[in-house]
Amino acid sequence: MLYESPNTLPEAVNLLAKAKGNAYVLAGGSDLLVRMKGGYIEPDLVVDIKRIKSMSTIKKTPEGFVIGGAVSCANIGEHTALRKAWPGVVEAANLIGSDQIQGRCTIVGNLCNASPAADSVPALIAAGATALIEGPRGEREVAVEKIAKAPGVTTLKKGEIVAAIQLPAKQRRSADAYLRFTPRTEMDIAVVSAAVHLTLGAKSVIEDARVSLGAVAAKALLVKPAAKAIIGTTLDDEALQKLSAACAAACSPINDKRGTVAFRTKVAQVLARRAALLAYERAGGKK
Repeated sequence: MLYESPNTLPEAVNLLAKAKGNAYVLAGGSDLLVRMKGGYIEPDLVVDIKRIKSMSTIKKTPEGFVIGGAVSCANIGEHTALRKAWPGVVEAANLIGSDQIQGRCTIVGNLCNASPAADSVPALIAAGATALIEGPRGEREVAVEKIAKAPGVTTLKKGEIVAAIQLPAKQRRSADAYLRFTPRTEMDIAVVSAAVHLTLGAKSVIEDARVSLGAVAAKALLVKPAAKAIIGTTLDDEALQKLSAACAAACSPINDKRGTVAFRTKVAQVLARRAALLAYERAGGKK
């Protein structure tokens, strides 16, 4: 196996584009190294991006926030402005692993691992985040929900790397929330998760919303019918019931030792309702 640690993004792209065999990006390594040690993968090339300065910063711009692909979840949790603007995203990122893992793991690695149960992904989808992708043919911007294709499989092309995640600027009277169900309080992956972002208008009526579910399908879902169910409402009981029904209809989970289809579908409804109520409260809505 060949290990490379380039200093620039173009170097990393070039290494990945010219690689023969199985090439992997090492951001934090919290997933990659475990898979290697377990014998699930045998890389021919590992490209460590931690030395690339442009990928190790969080930038606040008039358009929002740009989170570099090598930024650790611990650094995300320590960023005051990001926590204030996107508490749901930060909370989701800070649920990944232990305190020790937080110093290494990244939301970009969490995204590109393409696990349906990834914590940060539903929160990013609900936030309307985009992935800034650098490749041999230049740069492109893709909605986060379009990165995962199937468990462990992404839509990235050979030589491409997610250089950063871009979050939009916080709008007035808007907020997000992320909730998950796990058998343990820590060091576990979501059996079901839900994220909601919404914006309020006059009289606390919801003007815009995005709803995402995790661990209930082959990849994290953007559930447009669920968002439509609460837009134009003050999140009354009828709206919450319609939200629940839309989330249930979107679910296509598996049966396994961590949860049945029926259980996951039910919990998705409960978490979506709770996340919506939490986001509504954070945005200044009054019930």
